[in-house]
Amino acid sequence: MSYVDGYVVPVPTAKKNQYLALAKACAPVFNEHGALRIVENWGEDVPEGKLTSFPLAVALKEDETVVFSWIVWPSKAVRDEGMKKAMEDPRMKPFEGNMPFDGKRMIFGGFQSMLDE
Repeated sequence: MSYVDGYVVPVPTAKKNQYLALAKACAPVFNEHGALRIVENWGEDVPEGKLTSFPLAVALKEDETVVFSWIVWPSKAVRDEGMKKAMEDPRMKPFEGNMPFDGKRMIFGGFQSMLDE
């Protein structure tokens, strides 16, 4: 089964195009280092809950939108090696310290796939 890196991040709504440009620039780097698929999703119907929700989880501000994204890898081993190489890739350097979102409020994690229908 595949391995998935998942991300939830608050992005200033006014920076949607900047975020998409970043994602488009980074996707080929991840693909070249083993990723099978990169998916970026702009929040459209993301209700704020009372106890838990995506907006609560990322401390969403009024002028922000939740982005839900994932990268699919063939295995954790490929992900570990590929992510390391991607982060060291010179094409990623221009983005260091220049992200169109608050990375401190990003939620991320790696997941072993259990079902993929």
